[in-house]
Amino acid sequence: MIIKHLALLMLTLGLCFTPSQAQERLTEHTLKLSAGKQSPAATIADMSWLAGQWIGEGLGGLTEEVWSPPRNGVMMGMFRLVRDGKPIFYELLTLAEEKGSLTLRLKHFNADLTGWEEKDKTIDFPFIMKADGVVHFEGLAWRPEGPDALTIYLAIRRDGNVREEKFQLRRVSVLRFDAQ
Repeated sequence: MIIKHLALLMLTLGLCFTPSQAQERLTEHTLKLSAGKQSPAATIADMSWLAGQWIGEGLGGLTEEVWSPPRNGVMMGMFRLVRDGKPIFYELLTLAEEKGSLTLRLKHFNADLTGWEEKDKTIDFPFIMKADGVVHFEGLAWRPEGPDALTIYLAIRRDGNVREEKFQLRRVSVLRFDAQ
């Protein structure tokens, strides 16, 4: 009986100090790292399922993401938003292994390719965790819905307020590198 109680106590303590305590809820579906916490271990292989061309809806228009397969610890991607047949903005993205974990970085560009961020600045999303099939980066959650459907939740901060935007995408092609 004492062993059973000790095992239950150890399990309870273990749950209290798991990496899941390293994050806090930001929006209904997105998380952020808790103050002073670091991203847990992850590799680019954990994201290889994302490679391909994805098209769907979000931000009131047609959205498209294209992700390269992993190579040398990095995937590169691009995003575009089109409304009423006109490009609204683009993003250039990298998903890279850093310090034993992953970081998603992006830069925004207007339709004429003028940048939003300063020349040497990026928007960074550190990896938080993968749980129940959902991959969480800070303020961003990717939820695969089978092999060819994807829901993305993005926390958007504007004027001190945070709102969540939902993207529904479907894979239209898979990208693979030929053997080198």
